[in-house]
Amino acid sequence: MSTVPGGRAARRANGHKPKKTATLLAQRIVGEIADAGLQPGAALLPEREMLEAYGVARGTLREALRFLEMQGVITIRTGPGGGPVVNAPASSHLASIIAMMLQLEGAPFGAVLEARATLEPGMARRAAARRTPEQLERIHESVRRMEADLHDAEVFLRENETFHTEVGLAAGNEVFSMVLGSLNWIVDGTVLGVEYSDVQRASVAREHRRIHQAIAAGDGDRAAAAMAVHMHDYGTYLERFYPQAIEAPIRWDSLP
Repeated sequence: MSTVPGGRAARRANGHKPKKTATLLAQRIVGEIADAGLQPGAALLPEREMLEAYGVARGTLREALRFLEMQGVITIRTGPGGGPVVNAPASSHLASIIAMMLQLEGAPFGAVLEARATLEPGMARRAAARRTPEQLERIHESVRRMEADLHDAEVFLRENETFHTEVGLAAGNEVFSMVLGSLNWIVDGTVLGVEYSDVQRASVAREHRRIHQAIAAGDGDRAAAAMAVHMHDYGTYLERFYPQAIEAPIRWDSLP
């Protein structure tokens, strides 16, 4: 038994319940997917073979699979030839969990803005040092698409999310990129009535271009500074035109 402070034995001694069989099975399936390097679209064993392989009851197996489907790890296909298929969990799945917890904590929308303002300049700095040519091109493409269709609100919002996601990926840190991607989902102010005029969209596009140029030049200090200005300007825009949004409590059911 582990004697490491804070280890499993200590957690059990502090009243933590043992994991359910379905939870343990879900963790085993995820481990097998990762160890085998299975890609999205790969089919897992059908139910009958899983029951034999894992030696569990049908109800336990189905509970484990339902949990993994809710987390975006697998998709359950129905009909002939159906069954569990490997999926690629998106940042929206992590955003859902974070939003639920933040709602229970009574956290306001402004808390997420503050978190992004703290994280994103550092991400831009790292992206300037670590981005690959392919990642840099995807950032540039997002800037061009936004600039080409500024009058389309849907395009603007999609490319705004894409840009920040791509910068996070270019930073080369999986933890930061996952957290940042999930915060981008939560911070979508449109669910609180926030709208963006053509003037505001053009301003965002210019700031995206400046950030891209700094990342392309490999200038981490300039990229971080440009991102900090971008985050500050967004906060200022909300404070001026949508102050009620900043204080609004985060709600799990408001995620897009």
